[in-house]
Amino acid sequence: MKMIVTGLRKIESWVVTVAIIANVSGAFVLLALVAIMNVDVVSRNIFNAPFRGVVEVVIFSLALIVFLQLPDVVRTGRLTRSDGFLGLVRSRSPRLGGVLARILDGIACIFMCLIVWTVWPEFTESFESCHFFSQPDFGPAPTGNIWADFKTGLARCDYFGTPGILQAPWWPVRLVIAFGCAWAAILFFFKTALGDSQGPHHVTAQSSGEV
Repeated sequence: MKMIVTGLRKIESWVVTVAIIANVSGAFVLLALVAIMNVDVVSRNIFNAPFRGVVEVVIFSLALIVFLQLPDVVRTGRLTRSDGFLGLVRSRSPRLGGVLARILDGIACIFMCLIVWTVWPEFTESFESCHFFSQPDFGPAPTGNIWADFKTGLARCDYFGTPGILQAPWWPVRLVIAFGCAWAAILFFFKTALGDSQGPHHVTAQSSGEV
């Protein structure tokens, strides 16, 4: 049993490392978004030339930021939830509180898996719409030149945005959503199996200053 726990702890350390890297990546996306919005403000007010597609960039970036940082939020126990009852149980019976916390983490793991199960087919469908490696119904066949085929395929992808202003393929966003929820599910699994090593640090309305 001890060997199993030790092995799970080692795997958990790798999972945590990936979660931290994803969190840092989300922070860089946030910095890029702030820079783009500042450029839009300056160009709009000084040069009367607003940045075209800023709304689409914000929508795209927010999805990336949220789901890239979701696993690390789960790791650190900062996922917002109402845990007043759990906190009361922990204060009176730490052992029972720990059991209830593991049950809640197990339920959260199941829900994250359901999200992945829902989003993954949408990702594969939007990715396959690009026909990077297969003959499309219309248009030229792949040439074998990876970069050229990639650029050609991007023009065929299922996209969001406004034609003529800014368009972006859907599949990167759906891939990030699937990744973030899958990694969050893995972290919830480790919390369920090994307990929450971070302790009860969940954000509540009282601790966060929310009303």
